[in-house]
Amino acid sequence: MRADITAIILTFNEEKHISRCLLRLAPLVKEVYVVDSFSTDATVALAKKNGAKVTQNTFINQAQQFNWALDTLPIKTDWIMRIDADELIEPDLIEKISRTLPTLDDEIAGVNFKRKHIFMNRWVRRGGRYPLLMLRLWRTGRGRVEDRWMDEHVVVSGGRTVTFEGGFSDHNLNDLTYFTDKHNKYATREAIEVLNQRYCLFAKAQGLTTTSASRQAAIKRFIKEKLYNRIPFTLSALLYFLWRYIFQLGFVDGRSGLVYHFLQGYWYRFLVGAKVMELEKAIAHLHSKQEIIEEVSRLTGHKLNSVI
Repeated sequence: MRADITAIILTFNEEKHISRCLLRLAPLVKEVYVVDSFSTDATVALAKKNGAKVTQNTFINQAQQFNWALDTLPIKTDWIMRIDADELIEPDLIEKISRTLPTLDDEIAGVNFKRKHIFMNRWVRRGGRYPLLMLRLWRTGRGRVEDRWMDEHVVVSGGRTVTFEGGFSDHNLNDLTYFTDKHNKYATREAIEVLNQRYCLFAKAQGLTTTSASRQAAIKRFIKEKLYNRIPFTLSALLYFLWRYIFQLGFVDGRSGLVYHFLQGYWYRFLVGAKVMELEKAIAHLHSKQEIIEEVSRLTGHKLNSVI
């Protein structure tokens, strides 16, 4: 029998991945909702063909889109799963969820998965990239996505989390051009988060703790905001890459691993810092929060919401 789970997938032009993702989910979950951001490819048609219920909503950011889904969709199951179109639930994790989920005490509010990253068709095992503990399954009504522009996590209340063993992979089939374009957009959103940390432009999510999500995620957030973001990016990006590639054995991942660790562990981090520098110079002459928010919105193309 399928587990009492509703899976929610956010999509935009995911025709390469959506069928593969839905076929893996089919034996596990009772219902799947695809929340689409008005794709221009075959995403919607393929989602419907593979049994998903499709709704569409204008995209602002990941957090707001997913929380819109939680507030809007008629979810009737006891559990909700968050999964991306390019992610795969592997057979051993499907078996673990099906067998274990009905036995969990009510104090267990959420379940972390151990995500692995597949890059250039190879598993990136080193450099601190496995396991990445992510809270992706939670009891209905007891989980929500942090209201952030980047690095948003699901956080739960009214209980604690556990971690399930089993395969859960991020395997995007697009090329390096797509990868770098995506991370360029990520860098803009993360730069907004850094500016918020420095200038308190709008309310920050405070829900991520060692009990409301994975301990790993909470510790990483603390280190990033309290230490990493306070070091000049010209130094911090290099130190982070060296830490991953040498001390966390990233070099063991081979040539494709070098490409990944350099792009994601150095170039991306450097790009975030450079964008923060550029934005700070652009807003240096401004005095009020509202002026800064309007200028950052204009420069980044993102409509920033503020609680002043």
